[in-house]
Parts: sequence; C-alpha cells; structure tokens
Amino acid sequence: MDILISNWSSVQSVPEKYVFPPERRPGNHKIPASKDIPIINLEKINGPERGQIVQQIIKASQDFGLFQVINHGVSRELMDQTMALFKQFFASPPEFKARFYSNDLNASCRLYTSTLDYDREEVHYWRDNLTHRCHPLEYHINHWPDEPPHYRKVVAEYSIETRKFLMSMLELISEGMGLESRYFEGEITNNQSVSVNHHIPCPDPSLTIGMQAHSDPNLISMIHQSDVCGLQALKDGHWVGVEPIPSAFVVIPGVQLQVVSNGKLASAVHRVVTDSKESRTTIGVFLIPSNDVLIRPADGLVGSSPMYRGYTYTEFFSKFTGNKCEAEVALECFKV
Repeated sequence: MDILISNWSSVQSVPEKYVFPPERRPGNHKIPASKDIPIINLEKINGPERGQIVQQIIKASQDFGLFQVINHGVSRELMDQTMALFKQFFASPPEFKARFYSNDLNASCRLYTSTLDYDREEVHYWRDNLTHRCHPLEYHINHWPDEPPHYRKVVAEYSIETRKFLMSMLELISEGMGLESRYFEGEITNNQSVSVNHHIPCPDPSLTIGMQAHSDPNLISMIHQSDVCGLQALKDGHWVGVEPIPSAFVVIPGVQLQVVSNGKLASAVHRVVTDSKESRTTIGVFLIPSNDVLIRPADGLVGSSPMYRGYTYTEFFSKFTGNKCEAEVALECFKV
C-alpha cells in the first residue's frame, strides 16, 4: 500500500511519476483568493427576501458556475466532527486502510490514490480519495469503516444533512428557473456519494496537481473545504482561488444541471493545487442520477431550440469514461 500518499512517512522531492508536463503544471505563482465569487446567505430564505436570494443563486450559477453558501442549516459542530474523523482515517495505519482499497466503481466504500485508472495513467495526481456511496443509507453503511469511534454514526448524519441541503438548493434553483418545486426529486437525484480528498504536503507544488481541471459529471455538488487553500476555478480564462470560509459550503452545478437548464446554468471548471507545508482534506457531496433516468432539457426551458438531446446517465457516463473523464467533452456528444 505504499502507493497511498497518506502512507508516506516523509517525501523530500516530487517523485518522477507525479511531475506533470510543463503545460499542465500550475506554476510557481500563487493565485490569490477571488473576492468576486458570490456568497449566498440563506439566513432569511423563508422571509420576504426569498425571491432576491433565489435570483442571486441563479445569477451565480450563470456567471460563475459555482458559489459559496453560509447559514445553510448544517451545524458547525457536525461539520467539524466529520472533518476530524476523515483526517483521523487518513492518519490510520496502512494495514487498516488496505481493507478499503478498491478500484471498483460499484463498491459502497472505496479508497484509492490519484484516479481509478492509476495503473494505466502516465502521471499521478497528488491525492488519496475515500468515497462512500450513501443513499439509500441502509444499503451502504455497513461497508463503511467502523473506526475511528463513532465514524459511521457521524458520517451517516453528515450524509443525511448535506443531502437535505443539496435538495433544498435544487428546490431554489427550480423556483428560480420557473420549474415545479419537486422537479429534482426521484430518479434524477437517486444516488449520493461522499467523496473525501486528502493531499499531504508537497515538496514542490509547482510541479504537480492535487486534482485535474474538470467539470463535475453529476447533477449538483458541494465542497466542504478545510482551512488550507487549494481549490481554484476557471473564470474568463483565468484561474481564481476559492477562499475557504468557515462554516460555508461551495456549491457547483454539475453538467447534468447545465443540460436540464438548456444551457442557462453553467458548471465551473475547477482544479486543486497542493500546499508545501500543510495537509489538505476536503469533503465533496454529490447528487447523481440513476443509470436509466432520461436526462434532457426541461420542457419549460427549451423554447424552440433544445441545446441537447435526451440521454440516460448510463449513456453519458460511457462517453465520460471514454473521453478521459472530461465531462464537457462527453457532453458535446449530446448537443443538438
């Protein structure tokens, strides 16, 4: 299990297999956090300011393809407990983590390094990843780690609460686009995963990448950042830093939401860079369509010109994996 970077006791230089070609490296310059990324405050969402907040969400989804949310209803205590448990997991002995190592996409819980294509990729990403399938919870929870203490209880509660949050965001997006409030209930949000990225300190962050530039292939995502900077988004051809805000979630519409909105909403291209001094752990939560659900532009948003033809998520995912997991490239296959 030496391939897991979280098992490395020390590393003085970037191993050759982690050094990216010059055109793909992040470079030496530090990218500052952008002050322009929208911050949506949900504190008054059930009051007279609701309409204004909904329009802020729609505008942020159109202009940036991501935004930060505060006062979202998930307690800071639960957020901190969950983050602490995941950090403890990655600090666990190698023999314990080896029980969960897997490249099986259908596994209820899998731990891997870089990507699921590790054995065939030319260059590795500077990350370990722990992914839980978590909806319906009772189908998967018994396959999760049972250590550290209270792991399953806390992560289950976190999964439930963050699902409620993302479903509430989809309801607000539906409202903002003029769709029925329950539009995104059912098969289109049938699956959920919690995906934790862990990046140990990197001797030279200019040479390697924690996670490649990508758009999310699912319906909607949220990212719970640690206090170490690293998430960057592409805006008008330039990379901007996404500042970690205590108690905030970063929300990113996935490319399936881009399709349902008939191109009215965007999905931000984003990446992760490494840090030379500190480990960085982030939690992603994703709502994912069931394999056979038909995804297409919503009737009320098409007008006379649909931008995409209908397809199943299985069709999309086949194109996605066949195009080096580049969601925007896969989406081109379904444009009208």
